[in-house]
Amino acid sequence: MEPNSTLFAIFCIVVVGFLVADLGYFNRKAHKISLSSAVIQTVFWIAVSLIFAALIFFWIDQKTATEFLTAYVTEKMLSVDNLFVILLIFNFFRISERYYHRVLFWGIMGAIVFRGIFIGAGAILVSNFHWILYIFGAILIYTGIKLLFDKKEEHADFSDHGVLRFAKKFFSFTTDDHGGKFFVRKQGKIHATLLFMVILLVEATDIVFAVDSIPAAFAISQDPFVVFTSNIFAIMGLRALFFVIEKVVHRFHHLQKGLSFILVFIGVKMLAGIFDIHLSSMISFAIIMSALAISLIMSILLPKKI
Repeated sequence: MEPNSTLFAIFCIVVVGFLVADLGYFNRKAHKISLSSAVIQTVFWIAVSLIFAALIFFWIDQKTATEFLTAYVTEKMLSVDNLFVILLIFNFFRISERYYHRVLFWGIMGAIVFRGIFIGAGAILVSNFHWILYIFGAILIYTGIKLLFDKKEEHADFSDHGVLRFAKKFFSFTTDDHGGKFFVRKQGKIHATLLFMVILLVEATDIVFAVDSIPAAFAISQDPFVVFTSNIFAIMGLRALFFVIEKVVHRFHHLQKGLSFILVFIGVKMLAGIFDIHLSSMISFAIIMSALAISLIMSILLPKKI
């Protein structure tokens, strides 16, 4: 068996195994996730991802391992903005904290499916039309500049969201969570609950953010194995990261500037290929990690004024 095939088999076993264990054993009943538990789970998934990177290093090569880590870190940083929007959705619909994990679990299941579809389509496009990478680069530069000047909204109205308007053509919705259920029967008719409505919005949010993250991943590596595994490992740790971000999101206000720089850097790096200018994967990784570290340090040294 080829190294890629072996590693992909390990990847599938780890992901599927922990998803089954998560919902089937550890979180069978709805409950609030404590901050300490969220931190432990976040560290666990980071450790698993680093171990996988080490396996890539020993079984394939250093370049592929570095590309995996670079794509993983970039996806993690992009996820912070994604999680911020999800938190706004939860707050708007006043979802009980004990249902957060359940909604996030099924939201991430959907995200894995959609990422697989998008990455598969992206791989086909890149292999047949290499110039599309330059379009990806331009998209990332535009997104990075836009992100730099975007202001976070503390409140948002999701009641008239386009996804919900479309869904209401096919489902009858209730305004209750019905004890964590997604569908209930009322007067002989199936109704979708408030939690199902929230899952639709969470999935829509992930699809929107995938428009940035998938091009960023392909700008780092054109290997579908690297792009897919780095994306999914980053997503697998999102549930736990959400409960950490929920507590500290306002403390790292300079993270947005760091992410903006990273997106612009990756975009410029892609467009530089037109002039046959290339940076090694190690240099790219060092620059991205430096941007992350600087944005975190600046957030601590220069706290946001209240």
